[in-house]
Amino acid sequence: MSESVATGAADAVAVQGMGINKIHFSKEVKQVIDKVLKTDEQDPMDAPDFNTVDYINQLFPNEQSLATIDETIQRMQCEVSLIDDNIRSVVRGQTNTGQDGQLALCEAQKVISSLFTHIIDVKTRAERTEEMVKEITRDIKQLDCAKRNLTSAITTLNHLHMLVGGIESLNELIERRSYGEILNPLQAITEVNQHFQQYSDIEEIKNLSQSVDKIQVTLAQQITEDFKEAFANKPSTQHRLGLNQLADACKVMSVLDAKVKKELLKWFIAQQLEEYMHLFHENQDIAWLDKIDKRYAWLKRHLLDFEDKYGAVFPLDWEVSERITVEFCRQTRQQLAQIMAKRTNEIDVRLLLFAINKTQAFEQLLSKRFTGITLGTTPAEQTRVLTLPATTEAPLSVTIFHDQIGQCFKPHLDIYIRSIDRNLAELLEKFIEMSKEPYKFAEAKTTVYPSSGDLFVFYKKCMVQCNQLSNEQPMYDLALVFKKYLREYASKVLEGSTPKLVPNSTSSSIGKSVSLLTRDMQNLSTAAGQVFHNFLKEGDTQRFGRDDLVRICCVLTTGEYCLETVQQLEDKLKEKVTPAYVTKIDMSEEKDVFHRIISNCIQLLVQDLEAGCEASLQAMAKVQWQQISNVGDQSAFISSICSNFKQTVPTIRDTLASSRKYFTQFCHRFVAAFIPKFINVLYRCKLTLSDGSNNVLGCEQLLLDTHSLKSALLELPSVGSSVNRKAPTSYTKVVVKDMTRAEMIIKVVMTPVQPPAHFTQQVLKLLPDITIAEYQKILDMKAVKRVDQLQLIDLFKHTASAAAVSGLLDAPNSEEDTPNPSETPATGTEEPDATTAAPASVEIPTTSASSSTPKRAFIFSVGSFTGSADKNADGSSQTGIRKLESLLKKRFP
Repeated sequence: MSESVATGAADAVAVQGMGINKIHFSKEVKQVIDKVLKTDEQDPMDAPDFNTVDYINQLFPNEQSLATIDETIQRMQCEVSLIDDNIRSVVRGQTNTGQDGQLALCEAQKVISSLFTHIIDVKTRAERTEEMVKEITRDIKQLDCAKRNLTSAITTLNHLHMLVGGIESLNELIERRSYGEILNPLQAITEVNQHFQQYSDIEEIKNLSQSVDKIQVTLAQQITEDFKEAFANKPSTQHRLGLNQLADACKVMSVLDAKVKKELLKWFIAQQLEEYMHLFHENQDIAWLDKIDKRYAWLKRHLLDFEDKYGAVFPLDWEVSERITVEFCRQTRQQLAQIMAKRTNEIDVRLLLFAINKTQAFEQLLSKRFTGITLGTTPAEQTRVLTLPATTEAPLSVTIFHDQIGQCFKPHLDIYIRSIDRNLAELLEKFIEMSKEPYKFAEAKTTVYPSSGDLFVFYKKCMVQCNQLSNEQPMYDLALVFKKYLREYASKVLEGSTPKLVPNSTSSSIGKSVSLLTRDMQNLSTAAGQVFHNFLKEGDTQRFGRDDLVRICCVLTTGEYCLETVQQLEDKLKEKVTPAYVTKIDMSEEKDVFHRIISNCIQLLVQDLEAGCEASLQAMAKVQWQQISNVGDQSAFISSICSNFKQTVPTIRDTLASSRKYFTQFCHRFVAAFIPKFINVLYRCKLTLSDGSNNVLGCEQLLLDTHSLKSALLELPSVGSSVNRKAPTSYTKVVVKDMTRAEMIIKVVMTPVQPPAHFTQQVLKLLPDITIAEYQKILDMKAVKRVDQLQLIDLFKHTASAAAVSGLLDAPNSEEDTPNPSETPATGTEEPDATTAAPASVEIPTTSASSSTPKRAFIFSVGSFTGSADKNADGSSQTGIRKLESLLKKRFP
C-alpha cells in the first residue's frame, strides 16, 4: 500500500512540476488517503473534484460576507502552517526510519552468526555422546547374545534329556502295557521330537527321532493286537486287557497317526457287524423285503447292547455308534440292491412301498439320534425342511440319513409308476361309467363333474407320495403318466359324454315352439302365414334337449376347471422335481386339448341356438313380401326367433353362471354366425311388385322386423333373467354394427333406382364398404333386369373409384373431410329408431344433402390414407395409391 501511495505521490509531483495546477492522484492513493484521514465531516477540499471558485463562492456568497475575509485568510494561513509542519515531521521521520532499519539489519546478522556457532557446538557434543553410548553398549549386546545362545543350549539339552529319558521310560511302559501312564510322556516326546526336526542332519538326533517313530509304530501294532485279542471270541489269555485299559489305549491311539485309528475302527466295526452279515445273508429268508424291519430292529438292539458294554471304552469324539450305523446302512444298501436285482420278478408295488416306508421311518430315527458328523455334513446342512401341499398334516424332514439305505429302491420305482398307471386306468374306467349316467345338476349343486376333482386329488396324493420316494426320474415318469390320463380323461370322459345329434331326431323344444309360431301367424298376411305353416310341416331341425344343453355346459365348465388345475399341476411338478427335469415337464398339449373341448362345447351351443332359428329364417325367405298390404307388429318368424332365445339362452346362462366369460364368448360367437346368415336370407327376400316398383309396406315391415331382431339380440345375454344385467360393450358394438348393416340394406332397397346416379350415391353412403357381389344381390332384391344391372354396376364402379380417388387427394388437405368414426355408426343406429316410431313415413335422403357423403363414407371404410407416406414428385401419396389399388381389387375382383 505504501508503494502505491509513493507512486501516486510521485505522479502528483510530476504533474505539478509540469506546470499543471490541478493535482491528480491514482485510485490507490485516494483509498489510502481516505483511510488515513478519517473524519466525521468530510472537508470539501478533500473531494477529488474540488473547485476553488465554488469553494470561495460558498464562503462568501454575498458582499456582506466579505467583512470576515481577513479572519478567513488568517485561519487558512494557520491551517497551511500546520500542514507544513506535519509534512516536515513526516519527511524527517522517514529519514530516521531508514537509519533505524539499517541498524536493525546489522543487529540481526550478528544474532544469526551467534546462533549458527551455537548449533555447531551442539552437534559436535551429540556426536561425541553417541560414540560414548556405543562404547558402553558394545559389551551389553555381546552379553545379551551370549544369554540367548546359552538359554537355547540349555533348552535343547533339556529337551534332549527328556527325549532320551522318555524313550527309555516309554519302552518300559510299552512292555508293561501301562497305557494310562504312556499318554502324557508320549505327547511330550512327540512335541519334543517335532522340535528336533530342524536338527535331523545330526546323526544322534536322527537316531533318536527314528526311535520315537519306532515307539509309535510299536504302540499302534500292540494296541491293535490287544483290541483284537480283547474282542476275540477265544478263551481269555494272559495279555487280555480290561475295559479300563482299553479306554486308556484308545486315548493313546488318539495321539498316534490318524490312519492307525481309522484302521482300528474299520476292523472293529466289521467285527461288530459280522453277526448281521451272517444273519441277513441273501440266502436267508429273513433277508427279503417283507422282513426288512427285522434288519432295523437288529441294529437298534445291537447299538443298545454295544453302548451298554463298551460305551465307556471309546472316546466320545470317535462317534463309534454312528460309524457302526453308517457302515450298517452301506452294507444294507448293497445287500438289498443285490437281492432285489436277483428277485426282481417277486417285487410288487405293495412290497416295495412297505420296504420304502419302513426304511424312511428308520432313516428319520437315525437322523434324530446322530449328528451325521461322520458323513461329512455341516451342522447347517444336517436338517432342512421341505414343505408339502396342504394334504400333508406335517412337513416332511429331509434329514442327513435320507437315502442312506433308500437309494437302493430308486432303480425299482418303475414298479410304482406302473402301479399308478394301472390305478389310473381303473379310475378312468370308473369315470367313464359315471359319465354315461344322467348328470343331476340340481342335486350336485355344481356344473363341474365330480370325477375331475377326484382325478386331481388322486394326482396330488401320487405326487406327494412320489416326492417322498424320489424327485428325480420317477417324478418325471409320473408327470408323463399324468399327461397320458389327462388326455384320456378329456377324450373318453368329457368328449365321450358330450351329447351328439342323432339323425332324424326331433327336438322337444321345436314341438313346444310350434304352437307359439302358429299363434303369431295371425299378424302376417294369409299368404305369408300359409307359406310358413307349410314350411314347418316339411321337417323339424335337429336340436338338443334341455338335459343335453346342461350336459354340454357341464362339459364346458369341467374343461375350464381342468384347464386351470392342469396349470397348477404343472407348476407344482416343476417345483418338486429336481432342476435337471424342470424344462422337460410341459403340459401345453394337455391344456390345448381342454381349450379345444371348451371351444367345441361353445360351438355346439351356438349351433343348437342357430338350428332353433333355421326354420324361422327359411320362413322369412318364403314370405311374399311384395304382397304385404299393411305394416303391423313384428312378424311371426321374429317371434319364433325370440321364443327360441327365451327357451334356450336362460338354460345356458344359468348353467354357465360360474363361467361368465364363456357365456359371453358364446353370445359373441352366436351373433358372429347368425347375423351373416340373417343377411344372406335377407338378400333372398323379394320386395318388388309386378310393375317393377318396390313394395314400400313390405320394406317397412321387413325393416321393422330387422330392428326388432336387433333389439332381441341386444337383450340376448339377459333374456329371461330376473336381473337385468347390461350386455358387454364389445358384444353390443358387434350387434349394432352388423344389424345396422342389415337395416341399411333394406333402406338401399327402398331407394328408387332412378336416377341411377342418386341411387349409386345412396348405396355408397349407406353401405360404404359394399362389394360388387353384394351390390348385385341388392339389385336382385329390387328385381332389376340383368341388362340394367350391368349399366348400374358399371356406374357404381366409376362412382366408387372416383370417390376413392377424390378422398385420397382431398383428405390430407381438408379438415372437414377427415374420417369421423362416429358418423357412419350414428346414421345406422338412429334411423331404424325413427322407422320404428313412424314406419309409414320413411324418408329417403335427398341428393343435395348427400352430395359429399359418398366420398367421406368411402374413406372411412378403407381407413385414413394420411400420415408419413413417401411422396411422389407431384406431391401425391405413393402409399395411398397402393392402398387404393388394393381396395379396388377387393371391391372389383
